[in-house]
Amino acid sequence: MIIRETDTHVVMTAQHEHAQFAGCIASHFLERLFIDPSYRQDTIMAITEHDRSWIRLDETPIWNDRHAVPFSFGDYPLLPKLLLYQYGLDETEAMNEYAALLCSLHYSSFRHIRNSKQPDCMAFIHNEAERQRRIQAKLNVQDESMVGQHLKLLQLCDEISLYVCLNEPGATKEDEHPWYREGFETLIDDQRLAARWVSGGQIQINPFPFKQAFSAAIHSKHVSKEAIQRLGIDTAYKETPLMEQTVTFVGQT
Repeated sequence: MIIRETDTHVVMTAQHEHAQFAGCIASHFLERLFIDPSYRQDTIMAITEHDRSWIRLDETPIWNDRHAVPFSFGDYPLLPKLLLYQYGLDETEAMNEYAALLCSLHYSSFRHIRNSKQPDCMAFIHNEAERQRRIQAKLNVQDESMVGQHLKLLQLCDEISLYVCLNEPGATKEDEHPWYREGFETLIDDQRLAARWVSGGQIQINPFPFKQAFSAAIHSKHVSKEAIQRLGIDTAYKETPLMEQTVTFVGQT
């Protein structure tokens, strides 16, 4: 779950919804960024399904007593995450093997897992390395630079989607989530991309990696803190209707 807190509400976006939004963003990339057009749809599928592992985790939000908010993707207990990460990657592999390769590389890049000495983390990294070798051998994928580029596109879309989820629409640069004030971490063509809210419904990205300006919609729940206190987080979440947010992405004018 992606969490953004206001004075009266907790804005909750399911991870798979965020990934679907990221996939919509990916469909507007400049064609040259895919390098080989025959991998375009596979890459977009990877981006769209990259948080499939979270579908079951997000079905029942759980409360973080320490911080008095629901657990988010950043602080959710590790072992359930690892188990569902593998489950989701298995599902993705059954759908599209190249997409699973990219998603596996993405999960394996998480520093808190990759650098951990915990046996479960080490086993996860080992198992995913085996998955990656198996898929690359089966598909005869030999262009490592192309795979790396597709992984970057996944990670950039992940960042752009998170930027929308974690910021108040129309936030000033000073009020943005600190992760994004200096631009996105993922470099495209060796360039750092930066985003800023032009208005409550428009985001400018520079340099602009898309064919043209476009709009995309994402759905979240604005769960009232009063309802959480009265009903508990699970019931309050389930009884809160989805709200649609439409964002238009534009380049520098």
